[in-house]
Amino acid sequence: MLADLQMVWLVAQRELRDQFRDWRILTPLIVLTLSFPFLMNQVAHEAVGFFSRYGTTLIADRLVPFSVLIIGFFPITISLVVALESFVGEKERGTIEPLLSAPMQNWHLYFGKLLIGILTPLVASYASIAFYLAMVSHQRLQMPSVYTLTLLFMLTTAHAVLMVSAAIVISVQSTSVRAANLLASFIIIPVALMMQGESVLMFWGTDKVLWLAIVAVVIMAGLLVRLGLSHFEREYLLGREFDSLNLRWMGRTFWGSFRGESKSLFGWYRFEVRKAMRQLIVPMLIVAGIAVVGYWLSYHWVTVNIPKMLSDATPSDYADIIQDARQSVGLVQANQHISALAIFANNIRVTFLIFLGGIVSFSVLGVMTYLINIGLIGTVLGIFKLIGVSPTLLFLAGLLPHGIFEIPALMFASAIVLRIGAVLVTPQIGKSMGQVILELAADWVKVFFGVVIPLLAIAALVEAYITPSILFAVLPK
Repeated sequence: MLADLQMVWLVAQRELRDQFRDWRILTPLIVLTLSFPFLMNQVAHEAVGFFSRYGTTLIADRLVPFSVLIIGFFPITISLVVALESFVGEKERGTIEPLLSAPMQNWHLYFGKLLIGILTPLVASYASIAFYLAMVSHQRLQMPSVYTLTLLFMLTTAHAVLMVSAAIVISVQSTSVRAANLLASFIIIPVALMMQGESVLMFWGTDKVLWLAIVAVVIMAGLLVRLGLSHFEREYLLGREFDSLNLRWMGRTFWGSFRGESKSLFGWYRFEVRKAMRQLIVPMLIVAGIAVVGYWLSYHWVTVNIPKMLSDATPSDYADIIQDARQSVGLVQANQHISALAIFANNIRVTFLIFLGGIVSFSVLGVMTYLINIGLIGTVLGIFKLIGVSPTLLFLAGLLPHGIFEIPALMFASAIVLRIGAVLVTPQIGKSMGQVILELAADWVKVFFGVVIPLLAIAALVEAYITPSILFAVLPK
C-alpha cells in the first residue's frame, strides 16, 4: 500500500512542479484569491446596511455565510483549467508518452493528477475564505458560528471534488485542450445552479438539508472518479488524434441495440423488452427498498411533527383546523372530471425528470426525484390520519386502483435510470464511452416506450374515471 501511495505522490509532485512553473495559472489564481474577498466584503457591508434600515436582520445575518460560499466557488472555477489540461494538455505538449510508459498502474496516474487538481483549488478557496473572514472580524458584520463555518467549508470541499472529478473525466475523453475548455461549461453551469439552490436553503436557515446536499455532491463526485477510472485506457489516450461526429455510426449503434434481432413488434417485446426487464431485477429491488424507506420516513415525520407544530394552537383552533381539513376531503367530487390526458402528461413529465436528473448525476438526482414522489404518498396518508381518516382506507380507495399501474411504472423508470448510472461507472472492456451511452439510451427507450408509457396510460384512465368515484363513495362527506 505504501508503495502505491508513493507512486501516486510521484505523479502529484510532477504535476505540482508543472503548475508552479506556469505563471499563466498562478497569476490569475493569486489575483482572484486576494482581490475577490475585498469585493464581497464591500457588497456584504452595503447590503447589511440596506437591510438593517428596513428591519430585515435575518437576511443580513445570512449575507456573510452566503459570501463565504461564493468566495469559495470562484477560485475553483479559475483553477479548474489545471484539471482540464491534466491529460489532454500533456498530450498536446508531447509529454504524455513518457508518463504513460512509466511502470505505474492506471489508478496511480489518475489519482496523482486528481490529487493536485483538487488540492490547488482548495488551497486557493480556503485562503480566500480566511482572508475574507479576517476582514469581517474587524467590522460590524456578524461572524458565522463554528457550525455554519464547518458546513460552508464542507460545501466548498464537496464542490471542488465534484468539479475537479468531472474535469479529469473530460480531460481523459477529450482530444484537444480547446475541446476540454469548451466542455467546462457543462461543469461550471450545473454547479452554479446547484449553488443557487444551496443559497436559498441557507437564507431559509435549513442547514440540516444542506448536509444532505453535501452527501449528494460527494456521492456524485465519487461516481465521477469511478467513471474516469473505468474508461481510462493508455492506448486510447495515445491512439486517438481527433474526434468526429459520426451520425451514421451513432444511429446504427442505437438502432442495433434498440431493435436487436427482433423482426416484429411481438418479437421486440418477447426478446428485447424482456431482456431489458431482466436486467432491472437488482435495480428494482433497490428502488423498492427506497420506496419503503421513503414512505415510512415521510409518514412518520408528518404524524410526529405536525401535532408538535400545532401544539401552541388552542383546542378550538385545533378543532377548526381538523374540521376544515375533513371538509376538504369532500372536494374529491370536484376532481371526478379531471382530464386523463392531463394526468398522463404529468406522469410522463415526472418520469422525464427522473431520467434527466439521473443522466446528469449518475442516477443520484433521478433517485431523489423518485424518492420525493414516494415521500408525497406517505405525507398525504399521514395528513389524512391526523384528520381522522383511515390511511389504509385512503390507500385502498384512492391510490391502489390506479397505483397498481402507476407505481410500478414509476419504479421501472427509476430502476432503468439507476442501472444507467451503475453501468456508466463499470468498466466496459472493448467499448468506448459513446457506445456504452448509446446502448444504455436504447435500453431506456425500450423500457420507457415498451412498459412505462402503457402502464401510465392505463393508470391515467383509471385515476380519471374510476378512482374519484371510489373515493367519493367511501370517504366522509
